[in-house]
Amino acid sequence: MTVASDPSTSLQSLMDVGFKRVGEWKLNRVQADPTIIFELIEEDADAPNVLYAFVAGGEILYIGKSIRTLSTRLAGYQRPGKTQFTNIRSNGKILDLLSQQKSVEIYVLVDTGLLSYGGFHVNLAAGLEDSLIEALRPPWNLTGRTKD
Repeated sequence: MTVASDPSTSLQSLMDVGFKRVGEWKLNRVQADPTIIFELIEEDADAPNVLYAFVAGGEILYIGKSIRTLSTRLAGYQRPGKTQFTNIRSNGKILDLLSQQKSVEIYVLVDTGLLSYGGFHVNLAAGLEDSLIEALRPPWNLTGRTKD
């Protein structure tokens, strides 16, 4: 998969394979220190085996997968544990963008269970994640990069 470096082309390539916008991250200003919360607007956002992406200004920032539901996975970014370094890093980056009044959208591709090989179900999210990250090079994905 070869993709142009134009962020809108990259986002369109996700949509072309079936990703759709299902929600966004928001600032929660109820506490003294703002935190992040997510709002999901699609019913299938709670399906298991999903591939998801965080997008700001049309740029794909991060691509991830989960065997759990999207809302369960996003809760890890919302309230990361002390040893969950990816969640901690992403939480800070999302909070930073939201503090700058930038929108961070959430896109998802749900595994419909239709893909199989030799009679075995192929997890679409697991099979597609590495290829998308390699082709689109989202800046928050550290696979194959040095840590920031």
